[in-house]
Amino acid sequence: MLIREERTGDRETVRLVVAEAFKEHPHSSQREHHLVDALRDAGALTLALVAEENGEVVGHVAFSPVRIGGVVEQWYGLGPVAVRPDRQRQGIGTALIREGLKRLKSLQAAGCVLLGEPDYYGRFGFAAYPQLRLEGVPPEFFLALPFNGTVPAGTVEYHPAFSEAG
Repeated sequence: MLIREERTGDRETVRLVVAEAFKEHPHSSQREHHLVDALRDAGALTLALVAEENGEVVGHVAFSPVRIGGVVEQWYGLGPVAVRPDRQRQGIGTALIREGLKRLKSLQAAGCVLLGEPDYYGRFGFAAYPQLRLEGVPPEFFLALPFNGTVPAGTVEYHPAFSEAG
C-alpha cells in the first residue's frame, strides 16, 4: 500500500470513497464528501492523503487548520478519515492517520484535534483535555494530541466549511 498526497486527478475518486465510507455510518450527515470538496475549494486542506493499492484509491484522510479561542495556534483538525467499505478493518485508516500525524509534525504543527471515539483514537495518543472545548459536543468525544506537550485552552473552531457542509 502506498500513502501519498492527494493529487488534482484524485478528486472524483476521493469523493466516491468518502461518500461510500460514510453511507451506513450511524453518526454521519452523509455530507462528508461535500466537506472535503469545500475544504479543498477554500484552500483549507493543509494535508490530504490517499491510500492507494494497485493504482486504486482505497482511503483518504484530511487535516485542516483550527482556531482555539479565536487564535490560530498551529493546531489542526483531523477529519474526515475514510476507507472504502470493502477495505475497512484492514489497517488502512490507521496507516493514513499515523502518516498524516507524522507529516503534520514535520510542518511544525503544535497539535491535532478531532471528534471521535476515545477507544479508537486513544491508540494514537489522543485524549480529552478539559481546557479544550467544541461547542455542542460531549467533552469525552472531543480529543486532542499535543505534539509539544502543551495544550492551549479555549473553544475550538473548525473551518466554516464544516458548518456549511454539515
